[in-house]
Amino acid sequence: MTRRTVSMTINGHEYRGTVEPRRLLVDFIREDLDLAGTHVGCEHGVCGACTILWNGEAVRSCIIFAVQADGATLETVEGLAKSNSELHPIQQAFWENHALQCGFCTPGLLLTIKALLKENPSPTEEEIRRTISGNLCRCTGYQNIVTAVKRVAEELNETNCSIK
Repeated sequence: MTRRTVSMTINGHEYRGTVEPRRLLVDFIREDLDLAGTHVGCEHGVCGACTILWNGEAVRSCIIFAVQADGATLETVEGLAKSNSELHPIQQAFWENHALQCGFCTPGLLLTIKALLKENPSPTEEEIRRTISGNLCRCTGYQNIVTAVKRVAEELNETNCSIK
């Protein structure tokens, strides 16, 4: 099979690699680039564990080929925090509101929520629930996740900040 060279910007850094056309983006990110925060769950685009941002839009990286992302700007969970000692506001809200337990769904949820808050900085509880309904969580029951999203939205609105 003919391999193809791809290049993309992930979390502000340029990456290049050579892949078979059938290589999934999630596998390229995790295995070739060693950015293991993006999780592999169902491998059918249903569970949301592999959610990343593609030009700011939440997408499932398990149903996209790496060659399709050639030239794209992507963000994974590793790109959220400014440093190892400073959490992103969404991560901070998850921590403060006990919105995670095992953590498997957390990277996909964080990026799904980031895309939501960028588009809608003041979502209603119904909008939050509808948005996260595509991310399966077997531990939390979702209530603390909804609480965390509401809290971070309130904080951002109180300080007139937008999500970054």
